[in-house]
Amino acid sequence: MKDIVVIGSSNTDMIVKTPHLPRPGETVLGGTFSTAAGGKGANQAVACAKAGGKVTFVARVGQDMFGDQALQGFRQNGINVDHVISDTAAPSGVALIVVDDQGENCIAVASGANLNLTVEDLQAAQSAIDSAGIVLMQLEIPLEVVTAATRVAAAQQIKVILNPAPARALSDELLQHISILTPNETEARMLTDIEVKDESTALQAAQALTEKGVQSVIITLGSAGAYVYSENFKGMVSGFKVDPVDTTAAGDTFNGTLAVALAEGNTLQQAVSFANAAAALSVTRLGAQPSAPDRVAIERFLEENQR
Repeated sequence: MKDIVVIGSSNTDMIVKTPHLPRPGETVLGGTFSTAAGGKGANQAVACAKAGGKVTFVARVGQDMFGDQALQGFRQNGINVDHVISDTAAPSGVALIVVDDQGENCIAVASGANLNLTVEDLQAAQSAIDSAGIVLMQLEIPLEVVTAATRVAAAQQIKVILNPAPARALSDELLQHISILTPNETEARMLTDIEVKDESTALQAAQALTEKGVQSVIITLGSAGAYVYSENFKGMVSGFKVDPVDTTAAGDTFNGTLAVALAEGNTLQQAVSFANAAAALSVTRLGAQPSAPDRVAIERFLEENQR
């Protein structure tokens, strides 16, 4: 299996369960409160590791309780933390998450040390990147770091997976270095001005993104699965029906396990099916990193849900 380098954010999630998501100005009396390790980059790194990937994480945390807990969690999951920097100038990132009875959520993030990740930090991790088969990133870190990493990886012919979340505009210069782009419907609309509602509109959005230079596009569509647009396969890869408890980090689980399946040499279609299964399992559990399933659970789920 090829090594995977994840470059991204680390947060501590503070979660409140409520009957429904609060509207502006509304106070909703909630149920249980919990904390969990989160952050899109960290979630994806943990999902990779739990699914059997060999992972190095490049990130910044604060020199505080949350940062210490995050590092401990990464080590327990077998992640290489040689390039996770303890920042003296900023606290660890924090996310405030409200989850309703249907498993839907709304999230506010204080980025903290995540915004202090630099191109110099990337250069310090050059040896790990050079030896990797896949670099996986998101957009909760400075965009100049993401751009620099795509250039470095492209120069070494290393596969780059970019999960363009949270949604924001991206330059064509950045997109032309992306091997696989994995937007959801909202992010696809942000990048293409095409509202993705079905397979036909997903095709239009994916074509628009490949015209900007992206090699392959996977548009995630929740429980419906994902639309894949690549040289060798174009079409839907079906999802799995489950009873959702919490959709937090389902996309991160998808991306992390997608990277593992590709690192093992699977086709893109096979990797998406594996990632769909992992994401489906994750929404049946509360929390971000705690919800990412291990390899045994994913394979058992696939066996039980063979089509």
